[in-house]
Amino acid sequence: MALDLNGRVAIVTGAGGGLGREHALLLAKLGALIVVNDLGGDVRGEGGSATAAQRVADEIVAAGGQAIANGASVTDFVQVQKMVTETVERWGRVDILVNNAGILRDKSFAKMDLADFRLVVDVHLMGAVNCSKAVWDLMRAQNYGRIVMTTSSSGLYGNFGQSNYSAAKLALVGLMQTLALEGAKNNIRVNCLAPTAGTRMLEGLMPADQLAALHPSAVAPGVAALVGDDAPTRMILCAGAGSFEAAHITLTQGIHLGTGEDVARQLSERLAEVADRSDETVPGSGWEQGARELQKAGFSPAKPE
Repeated sequence: MALDLNGRVAIVTGAGGGLGREHALLLAKLGALIVVNDLGGDVRGEGGSATAAQRVADEIVAAGGQAIANGASVTDFVQVQKMVTETVERWGRVDILVNNAGILRDKSFAKMDLADFRLVVDVHLMGAVNCSKAVWDLMRAQNYGRIVMTTSSSGLYGNFGQSNYSAAKLALVGLMQTLALEGAKNNIRVNCLAPTAGTRMLEGLMPADQLAALHPSAVAPGVAALVGDDAPTRMILCAGAGSFEAAHITLTQGIHLGTGEDVARQLSERLAEVADRSDETVPGSGWEQGARELQKAGFSPAKPE
């Protein structure tokens, strides 16, 4: 089935360059009407200019698409609400939200200032929360919505010097998991994209030839696949250099030890059995994981209505 976004209205944050720009260009090529959002700051989130967003919007229009530039800060809910209101006034709806805006403040945890930790969490996590909240009721009312959170391998697996970034990025996976469950009845599908791309965030961290192989345009098809009519939901899609993988938060079969006084010692001696990944599963929800533990203890838990 052809991927057709003709007439769909998409907001892409952090779209003034890098990954966001490529996302916006591809979605526009597929027929979507694009709000190119970018505060215009540097990789550390400092400064601001509407030039970057306008340049991408002009690029889309020059190619025959429709786009408008927006300079709202994703950390400011009032500005985000205004962006959504202006989008609806212009095009009548919002079908797609790509939460891509982000900054870096890398340092080892020992050397990191807590202000830098908070700022990175505020931009990545609360920025996505603000934008998702601003479109949520609208998507529920129209019984259609596609939201993409930008997570990272740093969040999924860790990276030295990125405790703030990693914490924010894995938090987005948790946000995705619950919003996907809550939005299901209204055809709102929520997914995560974990990109590996040679953006300015990686400049100086790897050789130039590897950066070239990791061009952001190789990641953009991942976003397109997550926002179409037939998009999945609750998927963590990894993408980079033309390769795509799915990451999962799995659960091992584990062991049941009961609640006796000697459980701590038994557990410490049998942790290898607990960690055995044979026949691991992916629970459908946090409730399912807890229910499984109760079942092992001999109960038959009923799912809350």
